[in-house]
Amino acid sequence: MKTFLRQQLERYPIRLQELDFFLQQSDVVSDMDRFRALTREHAEVSEVAALFSRFLQAEAGLAQAQEMLDDPDMAQMAREEIAAIESELPGLEDGLQKLLLPKDPDDVRNTFLEIRAGAGGDESALFAGDLLRMYTRYAERQGWRCEIVSESQGEVGGYKEVVLRVVGDGCHGKLKFESGGHRVQRVPATEAQGRIHTSACTVAAMPEPDEAQAVTLNPADLRIDTFRASGAGGQHINKTDSAVRVVHLPTGIVAECQDGRSQHANKAKALQVLQARIQEKERSERAAKEAATRKGLIGSGDRSDRIRTYNFPQGRLTDHRINLTLYKLLFVMEGDLDEVIEALLLARKAEQLEELEAGAVPR
Repeated sequence: MKTFLRQQLERYPIRLQELDFFLQQSDVVSDMDRFRALTREHAEVSEVAALFSRFLQAEAGLAQAQEMLDDPDMAQMAREEIAAIESELPGLEDGLQKLLLPKDPDDVRNTFLEIRAGAGGDESALFAGDLLRMYTRYAERQGWRCEIVSESQGEVGGYKEVVLRVVGDGCHGKLKFESGGHRVQRVPATEAQGRIHTSACTVAAMPEPDEAQAVTLNPADLRIDTFRASGAGGQHINKTDSAVRVVHLPTGIVAECQDGRSQHANKAKALQVLQARIQEKERSERAAKEAATRKGLIGSGDRSDRIRTYNFPQGRLTDHRINLTLYKLLFVMEGDLDEVIEALLLARKAEQLEELEAGAVPR
């Protein structure tokens, strides 16, 4: 085990003793917020300390078995013990590394996926529709639920802009890497000469805020408009001004929802999207500052970043952040994103370990 990891882990048994002491104090027990925070930390620290104890026991057992090799009567049993422990230690060390990596509290949240057509006109809008289908199919494979919050359809199909809400355990932790610029190279259906065109879309994956967070917006900073929903929806949706648009005046950020039949429900959902967009703007600004001081393997998440290219003539997908190339584009477009997302998760884990070793991520 690397020295820096061992030094980090040696702090956990000490912190566990401190937490045991704090949780027995009457002033802590009477302060429920502090008590809950310390209880959560106690559970996390206990898990690490327990696994580290198993690792140390395995190390001690290995040392004892190696000493027994000099005894002819015990050598065979010692060799078997050494083989068993040596096969166990890497798994224990890997588990400890994972527990040490900082956790993003947003990873467990639901996600708003915003897909916008960019350069490329009608072809870009069609590609936005293809991306929406890809993410919807991927969500189905994961057992997640999807619903369209707002949409602006393209003139020949697809979408100028569409916002998809994805509901499922840990979905943001996997979809957050989709933020950025997505470029497509293919022959459009409208191209008579068979020439390959390049167009682009931008995607933003935004964690859904807590329901209580949306109401923290200052009402004086909001302008709320109602309007008649457009598109399919039956007689009811075409006869009532149930759609809601909310403008955050200080930033100019806009969110709207026309999916539900109730104006009240649409307003609540639009406020959630607005809060998510404001938080995403703040996060992007912070990430841009951090990117100036560190490499940023997975990218800042800025939607102007070109993160991926979909080359249809070659059946090739390339993720430029980690130099991953796969020749299974048609499968990917059907929602088979597992290999791409797993590679991004592994790359992020490697980056976090580098930061941990460098002391960039304090515990």
